[in-house]
Order: sequence, then structure tokens, then C-alpha cells
Amino acid sequence: VQLQASGGGLVQAGGSLRLSCAASGFTLADNAIGWFRQAPGKEREGVSCLRRGGSVVYADSVKGRFTIAKDGANNTVYLQMNSLKPEDTAVYYCARSPGSSYFLSCSASNFRSWGRGTQVTVSS
Repeated sequence: VQLQASGGGLVQAGGSLRLSCAASGFTLADNAIGWFRQAPGKEREGVSCLRRGGSVVYADSVKGRFTIAKDGANNTVYLQMNSLKPEDTAVYYCARSPGSSYFLSCSASNFRSWGRGTQVTVSS
């Protein structure tokens, strides 16, 4: 079981990035997939989660700017990030929660199988 996040980089404020979370060793259908981020000196926070059943949760700070989407054929979950702000700078991770509730809270403690993160840096 492995999750690999990619697609990070350096972008100017107002720009866009699309992160990818490639899953291997399991299928997405029975899992919630979450995107999380951690800035230096801060706790890991939930950015967006795609629950089993298809409902989506976004952190208030990214609502209207970020979109999570699943490509079942490629076993990949994407995070489209638009209108990026310097405060979005962090290492972004994806993780899974197998067999979880359809009302799962997008909290890091509910997720596992953390992959290596990808750095997103937004310059002002």
C-alpha cells in the first residue's frame, strides 16, 4: 500500500498548481482520501477530504479556491489549487482512511498510509 504525492512547486501568488496523489496496492473505492498540509512550526492540517460515498470536505481557508477530484481509472486523486496565496505554502501530503464512515472528519488522526509530501511554495 502506497500513496505518492507530486505536482508541487514554486508559484506566484494568484497562480495555480495541480497536485496528484497516486495510489498503489489498493483501490480508491473503499477509502476516503485526504489532502493535508504542514507549514514549518505548525501542525498538520486537513485541506480537503474525499469521503467514501463521494462527499467532499474543504477547510474554510481553501473553499472556493481548491477542488479535490478522483480518477478511478488511474487510481489517482487530484487537488486543483487556484488563486494561491503565500499562506498556502507548506508540504502537502495525501493519506487514506480505509473503510471509514461516510461522515468522516477531515482530521489527520483519522488517516494513515502517509506518503512522502510535495512542497508548495507561493511567493508574494
